[in-house]
Amino acid sequence: MHISTKCSIAVHCLIFICEYGQTTKVTSDLLALSTGINPVTIRNIVSALKKEEILSVKLGTGGTTVNCPLNEITLYRIYKSVEPDFLSKLIGIHNTPSPFCLVGRNIPQVLDTSYGKIRNELRQCLQSITLEQILEDYHNLEQKELQ
Repeated sequence: MHISTKCSIAVHCLIFICEYGQTTKVTSDLLALSTGINPVTIRNIVSALKKEEILSVKLGTGGTTVNCPLNEITLYRIYKSVEPDFLSKLIGIHNTPSPFCLVGRNIPQVLDTSYGKIRNELRQCLQSITLEQILEDYHNLEQKELQ
């Protein structure tokens, strides 16, 4: 099992767009240079964020902008847009237990109760963190580096 990096790439892109989108035409190639990720992967992530109405992309000439207030963009919303079933992948239950074993027959329901609590707490935590807060953290770090 592994945790996808798509969310962190998406956050990186969003911060870049917030920082430079007003003065520079932000394209997938430019985002690829900043993230070190293949432009095709960047286009897929931007497309997912556009579908969720987090981003707007100008057709033809290109250029990407944030489409809604930063305090409405949560980590959960970002993660859900780039990895729709991330919670079940992160905390999944194996699907091949033996139906002939008492433990095997019951383990999915037993684990689902505990794992459901974990998924709910993780969802709530991710919903409490906004892009506005992340951008503030970025600016604070940027200021420390300049000093």
